[in-house]
Amino acid sequence: MKLKEKFLSRKYLYQGKILSFIIDNVLTPAHNSATREYISHPGAVAILPFVDENNILLVRQFRYPVGKVLYEIPAGKIEKNKKESLKNCVLRELMEETGYTTTYNNVTLLFSFYPTPAFSTEKLHIFLAKNVKKSNNVEYVKDEDEFIEPLIISLDKSLELVKEGKICDAKTVIALWGYVVLKGEGWLSG
Repeated sequence: MKLKEKFLSRKYLYQGKILSFIIDNVLTPAHNSATREYISHPGAVAILPFVDENNILLVRQFRYPVGKVLYEIPAGKIEKNKKESLKNCVLRELMEETGYTTTYNNVTLLFSFYPTPAFSTEKLHIFLAKNVKKSNNVEYVKDEDEFIEPLIISLDKSLELVKEGKICDAKTVIALWGYVVLKGEGWLSG
């Protein structure tokens, strides 16, 4: 059975700085016309930053849609109009969100995935960052509308918080458990 749908036309309901809301008309494999409503997103990186062998750096941030302060790994969107590499985006977001930094060689892609492919084009790239250190740049540049609190926590404690439902951000849960599985399977060194 053929599964691919054919694009026919597009209507933008909203075009923002980050997201666009789109309705596409498509032709299904059964040759029926259908609509597909989705969000266009530039993609993002998320970082599992290790301060040392046992401790990671998380952030606490109020998330308006859910009305809660959440524990998360640092993350941010890929700049649409810049020719920014994913690793450079990792280093920029790590600095912007936490004031911490590392070297380019200490950054490794763990895996990439689509968090919600039923209604968003977002692709999320999860990176491991080793040997992160507080930057000497006292006045690191934060996004003016973000209020974030960095927090160093042991990897073991973070996994306990996942089990207790206290860490419930999807990218963070996936990154933590993905790291544990990859490490346990011998896919990661050190």
